[in-house]
Amino acid sequence: MTDRNADIAAFVRTVPDYPRPGVLFRDLTPLIAEGRAFRLTIDRLAEMLGDVPFDRIAAVEARGFIFAAALAYRMGVGTVILRKPGKLPPIVHAIDYALEYGTDRLEMRADACAAGDRVVLIDDLIATGGTALAAVSLLRRLGAEVAAAAFVIDLPALGGSAALTEAGVGVRSLLTA
Repeated sequence: MTDRNADIAAFVRTVPDYPRPGVLFRDLTPLIAEGRAFRLTIDRLAEMLGDVPFDRIAAVEARGFIFAAALAYRMGVGTVILRKPGKLPPIVHAIDYALEYGTDRLEMRADACAAGDRVVLIDDLIATGGTALAAVSLLRRLGAEVAAAAFVIDLPALGGSAALTEAGVGVRSLLTA
C-alpha cells in the first residue's frame, strides 16, 4: 500500500489465499472496528469528494453500505442502495453482470433516484470493476449522472478503476494496493 493515508492503511489486513489460493483479500473490518480510524476514513472520503457536486450517494451491498451511510450522514445527502436479488420490495430495476467466476445481479428501487440526480458511487474496494460498472449502468438507466466513484482501496492492477474511467466515471481512492 502507498504511504498516503498510512494511518488508515495500518488498519487494513491482507489475508493471503482467501477466498481461494492466489487471492490477497483486503480485510477492512479492523478499520471499521477502530472508531478513530473509521472516522478518519469517512472524513477523508468527504474531503476527497469536496469538489464534486452531488445529490446522493449510491452504495453497493454489503460493505459499501457501511461507508456510504456514514459518508451520506457526514455530507447531508441521501443514500441509494444497490442490493442482491430479492432484498428490495418491488418495483425494482435490475442488471445482470459478469464476474470472474460467474454472474450476479444488482437491484435498485425504481424510485431510488431520478433523472438528473448527481450520484457518487461508494464501495469499500475496487478490483476488477464488474460490480461497479453494473452499478453505474443501473444508475444511468434511471437517468442519474454518476458524478464520481470513490473507494477506500483501489487495486489498479486488476483493472477496475481503468474500466470505470473508460466508462466516463472519475475514480478516487484513499489507498492503492
